[in-house]
Amino acid sequence: MRCLFMIFVTVALLSMAAGTQAADHKFIGAAGCKMCHKGVTKGSQFEIWESSRHSKTVETLKSEAAVKIGKEKGLKVPPSEAAECLKCHTTGHGAPAALFDAKFDKNAGVQCEACHGAGGDYKSLTVMKDRQKSIDAGMNPIAVADGSAEKHCVKCHNSENPTFKGFNFKEYWEKIKHPKPAANLQ
Repeated sequence: MRCLFMIFVTVALLSMAAGTQAADHKFIGAAGCKMCHKGVTKGSQFEIWESSRHSKTVETLKSEAAVKIGKEKGLKVPPSEAAECLKCHTTGHGAPAALFDAKFDKNAGVQCEACHGAGGDYKSLTVMKDRQKSIDAGMNPIAVADGSAEKHCVKCHNSENPTFKGFNFKEYWEKIKHPKPAANLQ
């Protein structure tokens, strides 16, 4: 009976460990998304991000204005190194190093995965063709229509930001929207 109990406990612990491992999706970075999301036929999604302020958020933290604000706020390190700034200005800040692909560029700012979730397990074409498979593999199912996109945005675009001047989701969404082209919708 004791042996059976030990087997049960071992199986339960292994199952829990496997579940935890499955939830730890790897960040691949915008460069990893670029392959399938670049060009007119793909809705120029990569190019829209690349030309947006999101792709330049780390550079923003290195500006004279950011350094001045950091000093005024009492930061002990430059804003480009401060956790309170990096949590919104980079993708995956605070995640264990093992969850970042070797090619991931932490200086590329707020990348695709900041909104869509770490793509290491849903990046393959066979998974991406099936929305539910993508979600099951770690994709964040945010959408404008159900309000989840706006709820996600205001996690950073809020009064905790020292330069916050209000956030009009509809106005800003127009600057970064990147829908799939109608021909690619399933």
